[in-house]
Amino acid sequence: MQTRRIGSDTVSAIGLGAMQLDDPPERLERAEPTMRAALDVGVTLVDTAIAYGPASLGADSMGANERLVASLLDRLGVKDKVFVATKGGHTRDAHGGWGLDSSAAGLRAAVDASLTNLGLEQIDLYQHHRPDPKVAYADVMGTLKEIHDAGKARMIGLSNADSDQIRVAHEILGDALVSVQNEFSPRFRSSEPELRLCDELGLAFLPWSPLGGARQAHGLGGRHTAFEDVADELGVSPQRVCLAWMLAKSPWSSRSRAPAARSRSSTRPQPPTSSSAPSSSPGWVSVSIQTDLGVAAEQVAGDDQPLHLIGTVIDPPQPRLAVPPLDG
Repeated sequence: MQTRRIGSDTVSAIGLGAMQLDDPPERLERAEPTMRAALDVGVTLVDTAIAYGPASLGADSMGANERLVASLLDRLGVKDKVFVATKGGHTRDAHGGWGLDSSAAGLRAAVDASLTNLGLEQIDLYQHHRPDPKVAYADVMGTLKEIHDAGKARMIGLSNADSDQIRVAHEILGDALVSVQNEFSPRFRSSEPELRLCDELGLAFLPWSPLGGARQAHGLGGRHTAFEDVADELGVSPQRVCLAWMLAKSPWSSRSRAPAARSRSSTRPQPPTSSSAPSSSPGWVSVSIQTDLGVAAEQVAGDDQPLHLIGTVIDPPQPRLAVPPLDG
């Protein structure tokens, strides 16, 4: 398994997004086999959020996924070997619907609840889940700085942030800010500016729904034939080529500005750095595949870890590899 850097930590280049381990609840019986499969191929990062959980639980879904992740890591005896990232700022209502609360009081309560749910004294990476139009972004970053300075989170990340918001966060948080997690896949490629800015600022870029989302992943090759063509040539899956392409596009986007690195590279899982491009340029994927083919092919052929297998236990017909979360 290749590795990348998140802040001062070394993690596997591909991670497990835990969102769909328990939603719908019928998947719970496959949660532990899925986690084991991810760990077995070298994943060392697991991404969750306080708002993840079965929609059928309504407001009680808050924290359910975090508690599941904590229980799985405890049961498997790897809690100290896996880098755990979570998020705050989203809420769930009585019907399981999604809301936003980035108020200072809301985020303080959320991080305290996450610490309890995960059974931790300090969260490895605490990410702001999504901008809240009711709260100025700079004020939200100020609250996250308080959370970091209080020792409740070792590192701070953003999610679903644009370039202007990343710059605001970087100015306020300084070295405490280490990552940005935005959607990126062959079908959603508008985060290229954010990826390049992350390179410029030395931040890790974590693409969510890298294969196009849980419902789209299985048919990736049919919808994006450049990946299927390369996959056929190399004798691997289009999903595997897609991930190799992402890794090849930005090999340095997880580099750290910190002087020392703490390794988590035992036999466990994590997410890759990646990029996206303007959706207005339909030829971009094909051009990029050809441009990066040499590197991507080398990574696919030279990596003895089956990158496309992470998470397939959840739903065999659809590869569920998440880098980090599948949706959100």
